[in-house]
Amino acid sequence: MTDEDAEAEAADGQLFELTRDKVLLVALLVVGIAGSGLVRRYLGELGYNGLGALVFVLGYGGMIFAIWYGWIRPMDITGPN
Repeated sequence: MTDEDAEAEAADGQLFELTRDKVLLVALLVVGIAGSGLVRRYLGELGYNGLGALVFVLGYGGMIFAIWYGWIRPMDITGPN
């Protein structure tokens, strides 16, 4: 096994390594999509359809903003000079 093989193997393992950032991202996605969708449905069943739609839009939009602010915005997406 060469050094390149060991580095490639270590890099492959990092993709599926459970880190705090990955757990937070998954929790944010679950709450933002499924959580706000479930609350929207229950409010709709109770007769508060407009409020349910507002909750869904704010929950989903908040999730998108949080993902952008926490993970996408800090990336340095520039080309070569």
